Amino acid sequence: MFYQCPQCKKTWQYPIEKCPDCFQGLEKVSAKKAKVIGISQVNIPTILHPKVPYFVLVLEDEKGNKWAQKSIKEYKIGEEVSFEPSQNKDAVAIWRAKYDISEAMEKVIELIGGLKISPQAKILILPTLIAPRHPYLAANTNPKFLDTLLRHLKNLGADPKNIKVAAQSFDEIPIEASAQKSQLLDVCLSYQITPLDLAKSNFLKKEQDGFVCEISEEAFNSDLIINLPILKLDTKMKVKGAAENSLKFLKKESYLSLQYLSSQEEIVENIQKVLPKYLTVADAQTIQKTNGFTALLGLTLASYNPLNLDRVFAEICLVKDLPEYLKKIKIEDIPIAGRAIQELQYDVDRV
Repeated sequence: MFYQCPQCKKTWQYPIEKCPDCFQGLEKVSAKKAKVIGISQVNIPTILHPKVPYFVLVLEDEKGNKWAQKSIKEYKIGEEVSFEPSQNKDAVAIWRAKYDISEAMEKVIELIGGLKISPQAKILILPTLIAPRHPYLAANTNPKFLDTLLRHLKNLGADPKNIKVAAQSFDEIPIEASAQKSQLLDVCLSYQITPLDLAKSNFLKKEQDGFVCEISEEAFNSDLIINLPILKLDTKMKVKGAAENSLKFLKKESYLSLQYLSSQEEIVENIQKVLPKYLTVADAQTIQKTNGFTALLGLTLASYNPLNLDRVFAEICLVKDLPEYLKKIKIEDIPIAGRAIQELQYDVDRV
C-alpha cells in the first residue's frame, strides 16, 4: 500500500494526513502485482528473525513503487510475487501491518474469500473486553482495530444500525467500566452503535456430543458474526485469543458451572461445536507476553476456524508447550493464505 498526493503525485509508503507540499489529502494506491528486482540471502539469525536462511526481496509494483520484503521462498530476478485468496474455510490468512492497520485488515479478509454484505445484514462483533485497561496494555482489543473494522464494513455497504458490538463480564467488574477505559465505547458511539451487554440477552440451551451449555440467542440471530480478539500469550493456556474469546457467548452461570465439570481447554474446544460458523479477525499488532509485558508483533490474522488461527499464532510465536486441543492440529495441515509462517516467526519471550 502506498499513499499519493493527487496534485503533485509524490508518493509515500507510510500514511500521513496531508501532502507536506500541497496540503492535499493523500489517496491510497494498491498494487495488484509486484516483481522481484533485488535479492539478498541472510544466514545470520537475530532475536527478531531467529530462523535462517531467509531472503530479503526488493519488489517493484506496476506503478514503479519499490519496497523490501522478507521471504522464506527463494525467487529469481524478474519473478512475480503474488498472494492468491483461499476458499478453504479452514485456511488462515496472515498479513503484516507495517504502518496502516486498514491495509492489513482488508488484505486478510480478502485472502479468505472476502465479504459480501447487504445493508440489511445483521452483524454481531465480539471484541476482547476483559478488564478496565488502557489500550497500550494490550489487555483488550485495540480501539483502532475495532474502528478499522467498522469503517471497512461500512465501505462494504453495511448499515451501522444493523451492527451490534457485544461483550460480557464474567467477574465483578461492570462491563461498562471496561468498555469506557478501553476506549472501545468511544468507537461505538462515534458510529452511533449502542454496545450490547450479552448478559442481558436471551440464552438458548444447546447440546452437542454430551456438551450442554447456554448460548446467547444473539449468536443465532445474526447473519454474520465477527470474532475480534486480541491475541496474547499466557502461562497457563499458553495461547489466548481467537477460540477463548468465543466463551463470552456463554451465559455466565453456564460458564461457571462448566468450570466444575471441565477444564478451560475442554470448554474452549467444545463450544466451537455448538456455535454457528463465525469469522475471526485477530488483533496481533501489540501482544501480551507470558510475563505481562507487551511486544510488537505487527500482524493481523483471519480465519473461519478459530482453533487453526490459534495454532498458527502459536507457531509464529514459537510456542512449544501447547494445550491439548491445539496439539491435535498439525501446522502443516493448515492452509495458509498471505505471508508464510516462517517469514514472521519471533521468539517473543526474548523481545
